[in-house]
Amino acid sequence: MWNEAPSQLPRRIALNRVALGFAGLAFNSLMADTQVGDPTAGSLVPGPLAPRKPHIPPKAKRIIFLFMHGGPSHIDLFDPKPMLTRDSGRQLPFSGSRVTFAKRGNLMGSPWRFRRCGDSGLPMSELWQHLPSVADELCMIHSLCETNVSHGGACMKMHTGDEAQLRPSVGSWISYGLGTENQNLPSFITICPTSLHGGVNNFGSAFLPAVHSGVALGTPGYPNSAAKEATFDFLSNSQRTSGQQKLQLDLLRRLHSERRSGDSELDARLKSFELAFRMQTSAPEAVNLSAESQATQALYGLDDPVTENFGRECLLARRFAERGVRFIQVSHAHSLPFNNEQWDQHSHLVKGHSINVRQIDKPITGLLTDLKQRGLLEDTLVLWGGEFGRTPTVQVGNAEFGRDHHTEGFTMWLAGGGVKQGVRYGSTDEYGYYATENRCTIHDLHATLLHLLGLDHTRLTWPHNGRDLRLTDVYGDVATGVLA
Repeated sequence: MWNEAPSQLPRRIALNRVALGFAGLAFNSLMADTQVGDPTAGSLVPGPLAPRKPHIPPKAKRIIFLFMHGGPSHIDLFDPKPMLTRDSGRQLPFSGSRVTFAKRGNLMGSPWRFRRCGDSGLPMSELWQHLPSVADELCMIHSLCETNVSHGGACMKMHTGDEAQLRPSVGSWISYGLGTENQNLPSFITICPTSLHGGVNNFGSAFLPAVHSGVALGTPGYPNSAAKEATFDFLSNSQRTSGQQKLQLDLLRRLHSERRSGDSELDARLKSFELAFRMQTSAPEAVNLSAESQATQALYGLDDPVTENFGRECLLARRFAERGVRFIQVSHAHSLPFNNEQWDQHSHLVKGHSINVRQIDKPITGLLTDLKQRGLLEDTLVLWGGEFGRTPTVQVGNAEFGRDHHTEGFTMWLAGGGVKQGVRYGSTDEYGYYATENRCTIHDLHATLLHLLGLDHTRLTWPHNGRDLRLTDVYGDVATGVLA
């Protein structure tokens, strides 16, 4: 029911009709119907994206999440296991996971040698040619565990904290908790998102206000030619001028303010309209890489066809970070003709992981180097990893050898933003199977990310279906051992 008299145009209809003139309003993530409210007090400026005071002094202001879709192999990249090499071809000497994705065979040592890198001596396989130069910036977490064995459930768990139910993305929670430092850009951007299992729900706001959803730059897929243009969908409007759109927006404001009835859903929808309008001016400048020097572009690998695509995405991530975007995700997947899931090497492990690392090695190293040179690494937290790891055992099959999904113990790493440098946190057993020391669940990881941003994960809640829900549900402990 509406409060307007029958002779008046209902605000909801007016909003929907007039809003059709705004190009940016076609963002699906901003247009989704949600239960909207704003129980968080202390906003410095009115509005759902206004900067908010953190619960505790923050170490970082923003996060760049480098997501490797498909499951990179920890034991072939960062977690060397001499016992696994010694016993390669033998049976696993203890019971493995009860839930498996495919039939598993005997132990298989890594086909790559490892060496210690940097002054810290962090181990990396010979696949990495550039990342060793920034090894002393990294904080390796070798004990990630407790996620779903399938891509869909694991991707949802990594991004939202829940493997089955529709929940807000970690980026949405951060946007809701801290707002943005740039009112002309979204607080949560996902650059050229891959076609992740779970789809847009990995980046959605669920029951949080729609304005906190991840806004996609470019279209899904990798390599992605659209990344060269780096445009937001529906940003431009060929049918109405900027002046006409401004008149429409003013009309929406008047309609809403004159008949305000505490409808928080319409409040959030109007804020989404306003953001989309402002983005038409600010977004093109933010994604214009021609302003970057040739030396900077080469640092990210834009001068090499192998690294050009991911390098461009990493450079865009830096540009968004320095413009106050709170959460930026860069995803890497989908390019191998023999295996649609980029890091999902059930077979062709050597060929697949070799191609993968070549594509990301220089761009990631360039990103960390560039952030540090600009003084941004101190308050930017970089997270690297996939939804799970790979098994120390070979996957049974007739194709070139590979590894199955592995959730019992795998590696992710952090850099910048208040974490220790050049350290290894947690460990797996001598075969790289089970996380044994300082086990770090996905809830623990999320609690730690929020803590570094100044958010207490137990206090960052939203009332929904009779409960005060949070990213970490009723779980999660901060991994204090990674904090600087």
